[in-house]
Amino acid sequence: MSRSGAIGALAVGTLTYGFGGWPLTLVLLAFFVSSVALSRIGRSRKKRLTDIGKGGARDAVQVLANGGIATVCGVIAGTTFMSGGGAIAWYAAFAGAYAAATADTWGTEIGTLMKRAPRSILTLRPIPTGLSGGITVPGTLAEFAGAGWIGCIAVLGLRLIPNADRIIPYRPAPLALAITIAGIAGALVDSLAGASLQELRRCPACDRTCETNPHLCGTPTLLVRGVRGFSNDVVNAAATLTGAAVAFALAPR
Repeated sequence: MSRSGAIGALAVGTLTYGFGGWPLTLVLLAFFVSSVALSRIGRSRKKRLTDIGKGGARDAVQVLANGGIATVCGVIAGTTFMSGGGAIAWYAAFAGAYAAATADTWGTEIGTLMKRAPRSILTLRPIPTGLSGGITVPGTLAEFAGAGWIGCIAVLGLRLIPNADRIIPYRPAPLALAITIAGIAGALVDSLAGASLQELRRCPACDRTCETNPHLCGTPTLLVRGVRGFSNDVVNAAATLTGAAVAFALAPR
């Protein structure tokens, strides 16, 4: 992480633990630790992916794009645990946002390791490895696994709340399923938005498709597709918002 990214992560972690204690913190750690571990696999290959818009050290914007929505939901969940008023739905929303972030991260980290080029989720045509909107079979399976991982951890974390059964309804299977579905939905939105709305640019000097401006070579790039300003961070925020909304709607009451 960059210095701003570390500060952003500290703020997210402090608010999560301060309002939700270990139940919410366990979910946050499940996302963070697993994502860091997967990012270290095939690092030399991933460093060569110079045209993507999500490489290098994570800054505060990237941290908030992945954890901002979840943090807001976590603060609300933490303040409603003792009253029981909607706590389970907000807890599910918190976990659903991280399920989406985890699914997307796992899918990306595993998908970029494949030798075969990914295909666009919209056209099914091959696209350069690492560019947004690309899918692979292993990467898609990793998304399912990542969403399910957070669903299971969230169910376990809920048991850390003292007298949880007396405060909020505890239905492990429906809760885990809701969070898993939410994570998959968020990852799907991430891929669809990445293949359509996100900026796709071209470097006239290198004649390469990329997601950055300027390109790594320093040349200003030209917008060839997408909405100006719709970056990978915006896509990630939309994905986590989708995960939170779906989990909130599906959470057992």
